[in-house]
Amino acid sequence: MAGHSQFKNIMHKKGKQDAIRSKIFGKLAREITVAAKMGMPDPAMNPRLRLAVLAARSENMPKDNIDRAIKKASGGDAENYDEVRYEGRMPGGVAIIIEALTDNRNRTAGEVRSYFTKAGGALAETNAVAFMFDRVGSIEFDAKAGSEDAVMEAAIEAGAEDCATTEDGHEITTSMESFAEVAKSLEAKFGEPKKSRLVWKPQTSVAIDDEAGEKVLKLIGALEDNDDVQNVYANFEISDALLKKLSG
Repeated sequence: MAGHSQFKNIMHKKGKQDAIRSKIFGKLAREITVAAKMGMPDPAMNPRLRLAVLAARSENMPKDNIDRAIKKASGGDAENYDEVRYEGRMPGGVAIIIEALTDNRNRTAGEVRSYFTKAGGALAETNAVAFMFDRVGSIEFDAKAGSEDAVMEAAIEAGAEDCATTEDGHEITTSMESFAEVAKSLEAKFGEPKKSRLVWKPQTSVAIDDEAGEKVLKLIGALEDNDDVQNVYANFEISDALLKKLSG
């Protein structure tokens, strides 16, 4: 989603770093515990847990925190979380997908619905907007992992669908079915990726004006601030002028 990563960077700069870091660690720990509880507590034997640990490392989460989250899964006091996907719409054709881990579906649904209502949008039925996105694998490496040509060649050989390189690094896109195989092949060549996960990728993006853009970004900020929400995806583009305004 164009503009989303820049928006997150802006919010991180403006927010209280310790509070933001604590919230991120809390969400990462929840995903680690859920992944460990669903399978083996060994990342080498549990693909989902391995991805969760990779995500935690990419955010510089301390090893002790990661180990505690894994051990919590086998403890009797571990909470039971449901995986829930919410979908919603905003004016201008903006579609949004929210992934959550919650121990109270009614609470989370009510909170998500209220965010959309306040922003002028509406929560929709499941699969109401998911068809506008593709479920794909995303593998990210730092720029120093290799040259653009080297990473592109390796990605093609591994069976990836796309490879994009910017000054921030390389992002390889795969089908959901070939994700694990491609990730394993690229890791063998370039080392541990910065991020490796399944995401919802919009098939097309809609351009919206600055007023609508501010409302959507405010909604995404509220959603991401919710402890139960793990990931938010949307299909909109905002102007460089609005990004500059938010950065100021």
